[in-house]
Amino acid sequence: MKKKRFSFMALLLSGSLLFSACSNDTSTTPDKGKDSGKVDGEITVWVHPYTGDAKKEEEMWKEITANYNKEFPDVEVNIETIPWANRDQKVLTALAANNGPDVFYAIPDQMPQYADVGMLLELDPYLEDSDLEGFVDTSLVSTTWKDKKYGLPILQEAYTFIYNLDVVKAIGEDPANLPQTWEEFEAWAAKAKEKGFYALNYLGGGSMNGTIYPWIWQAGGDVVTDENEVLINSSESVKAFEMINNFYQKGYIPEDSITATTQDELWFGGKILAQLGSGISITMMEKEGEFDFAIAPPLTGEKQLTYGTTGMFVVPSNSDNPDAAAEFVKAVTNAENQRIFNTVTQYIPTQEEAKDIFDSNQYMSQLATYTQYALPGVIHPKGRAIMPFIQAEIQAMMAGDKTPQEAADAAAEAIEAELAKP
Repeated sequence: MKKKRFSFMALLLSGSLLFSACSNDTSTTPDKGKDSGKVDGEITVWVHPYTGDAKKEEEMWKEITANYNKEFPDVEVNIETIPWANRDQKVLTALAANNGPDVFYAIPDQMPQYADVGMLLELDPYLEDSDLEGFVDTSLVSTTWKDKKYGLPILQEAYTFIYNLDVVKAIGEDPANLPQTWEEFEAWAAKAKEKGFYALNYLGGGSMNGTIYPWIWQAGGDVVTDENEVLINSSESVKAFEMINNFYQKGYIPEDSITATTQDELWFGGKILAQLGSGISITMMEKEGEFDFAIAPPLTGEKQLTYGTTGMFVVPSNSDNPDAAAEFVKAVTNAENQRIFNTVTQYIPTQEEAKDIFDSNQYMSQLATYTQYALPGVIHPKGRAIMPFIQAEIQAMMAGDKTPQEAADAAAEAIEAELAKP
């Protein structure tokens, strides 16, 4: 059985993951193996199925591992693919049993949960300034908690508006001059309504990342900071509540937007002016779309921002071989290996120079330029837990039961109560 530096106890209680006291002290300077020539041994890396082609991904990981072994030939790398389903539980159970991986893939709402209880290795002692050169600035947001880096990003997305050009022409507007600001889009929304179209999809039954959060950020607001300052009911954030409420009450978004999880039938049926989407949406349009489309930069309110998840690799703080693991994280996210990984998976690289993989793809090349505006969500240990509270209040607002300010205040109160829990 593998010996680990720390022991983590993970308990499942009332749907929340609670951890026993774990050391948060990562001040010990690691023995930087690359410099001392001591990077050897064995590491296990947990990855997920990123496409539907297991054979192609197997070859991808062989190539990436071979690149790593060019610099660290004495490290044996074991790549293990685990399913997406129940991944949180699998990771936590394995680490609690002292039998976890040395490197694993994490997303933005997982990282702060793990880092806050000392489950992740701080990577700053392993990083030189040059190691961070080339990364899109926004891609590093989700890898940082309390001013410390706990991962490096390998992929990124950016959500923006995809326009049905038939509808654009039907409302008398120019496809070459798509809206850039809130005011411009709202003017188009009114014209769309007059012509019998919806202006935008809105999936109120889905994640806040694809509904209210982009509007909050564009308004200059925020949800909650890493210092537990709740800002969702600030004057800036309330502007986003007002915008969504205005769109719904005026019929600019579909009637089922309060609880909808998909509006594809309306979109592909040519009934909506614009859809908030990402690279997957573009792929679907190229395969299934029956009308011409164009994408535009994220809208600007007070700021030009949008949502886009970030995928990263992290190292558990109880890894048997932290030196080799940290070097693997640096290697797998370098430009060369990002080209390999993202060519197969068709995500957007977080290294600027690796974005050249999309040079021959008009839409993905354009979308890749928008990651500079993409925030990865609410980076906070309670980021996932507070979403249902916000969703419920926005739904109540859209149903006419609360004003935007009342809904925002109620959401803030619920968030504060959640943050007060141990």
